[in-house]
Amino acid sequence: MNVITEKTKEVFFAVLPITLIVTFLNFTITPLGMHLYLRFLIGAFFIVVGLTVFLLGVDMGVTPIGTRMGTAVAKSNSVAIVIIAGLVLGFAISVAEPDLHILAQQVRMVTANSIGKASIILVVSVGIAFVMALGFVRIVFNIALNKLLTALYFIILMLGIFTPKEFLAIAFDASGATTGAITTPFMLALALGISSLKKDSKSSEEDSFGLVAIASAGAIIAVMVMGILSKTESLEGTLPATDLLSSSLMGPFLENAPVILGEVILALLPVTLIFAIFQKISFKLSKRTVSRIVLGIVFSLIGLVLFLTGVNGGFMEVGSIIGNKLALFDNKYYLIGIGFILGFVTILAEPAVYVLTQQIEEVTSGYVRRSLVMGALSLGVGSAVALAMINILSPQIELWHFLLPGYIISIALAYYVPGLFVGISFDSGGVASGPMTATFILAFAHGAANAIEGASVLTDGFGVIAMVALSPMIALQILGVFFRIKSPSRRS
Repeated sequence: MNVITEKTKEVFFAVLPITLIVTFLNFTITPLGMHLYLRFLIGAFFIVVGLTVFLLGVDMGVTPIGTRMGTAVAKSNSVAIVIIAGLVLGFAISVAEPDLHILAQQVRMVTANSIGKASIILVVSVGIAFVMALGFVRIVFNIALNKLLTALYFIILMLGIFTPKEFLAIAFDASGATTGAITTPFMLALALGISSLKKDSKSSEEDSFGLVAIASAGAIIAVMVMGILSKTESLEGTLPATDLLSSSLMGPFLENAPVILGEVILALLPVTLIFAIFQKISFKLSKRTVSRIVLGIVFSLIGLVLFLTGVNGGFMEVGSIIGNKLALFDNKYYLIGIGFILGFVTILAEPAVYVLTQQIEEVTSGYVRRSLVMGALSLGVGSAVALAMINILSPQIELWHFLLPGYIISIALAYYVPGLFVGISFDSGGVASGPMTATFILAFAHGAANAIEGASVLTDGFGVIAMVALSPMIALQILGVFFRIKSPSRRS
């Protein structure tokens, strides 16, 4: 019961900031109407209940599976098994990620089905599979994370030259969306399981992080390759008017639920099958343990259905409308200011961030305090959303004008800060863009882009997740610089 209470509080305080901001805006400068506001509250309720049940299921089922699989892979002492495990697990867990489903749905909607939801999910999952295998090999063979990330982002830079601009923002948004509420704890558990077998405690500490960062790069590469191979001449992006208003209070929830149920069952099926295979040939867990894990998977299923139903039924709709209304004001500082506040407060209680910061404090034995990490993340993400709004307001400014120097700075810092901070910062980039960013803030950006003359929902509306994912990489590595100066003994 205490666990349920804790999870409920965790999720409630994650959703509360956005709910309060929307309530304030509804009764002041951006009135929504009582009907739409009530639907938003119903959506928020579904999200709280769904995410609570989902995270409980993750703790009971997904995380234990990840830890045991990581340990089993490491014990095999076989490069072939390590690579195959990375490929299979990377694909299976990415397919089940709710944030990726939300992004894929938004891409499908904005492009009027020119880019299918299934296409985005499958392409990104394949990309994650290949780099996950690479990440496993890195941990086993002690390959420096900064060197591997340099190589991956050099590939991204080269691909970026040939990638159609319509796919650039989607590609970088995919990097943040694919590392959310289910992939983050699973990847962290896998990395911890593999690295824990190392005799060198310092190496084990550093290798506990970095897998999420590598996965993020894989998502970018996969979508870029998709864009290049698609040979798209002109891809238009619009925000359908029907998605901005619905007359029925419960209709959208009831319409979405059956479709979402089918998609979630298919999404969780690979993870379930992999666990069944491992249980048969390797784990040999007791019936009680297996029952608990199966119950965890069932909870994950129920929670994910409720969460996605709330998101699609009313939550994102309101985000889009508020972004649209704020962008129409003569004073554009409203949009930038609200963007900063949204970024600052939502990151404070993102469930995936909670998982990461907790592990950071545990792995470093309190050396890196959670409060410091959260403070750096809040300022970084708030600034990122504000910059994303400036990008929308100034169509002559393109997304790569922010991302290129940002990633150059991130990679450069990776060669100066302690190795532990490299993994922490790049992992934080992946987890900062969690459910609240992938839902409300993304919809907020789409609504704003739809209202600004000269802006494109496709090329300017997407990109906010990418900005959010980039900011922690810089913010936490700057924090690492101060720790390097303060603690010379932990420089390497």
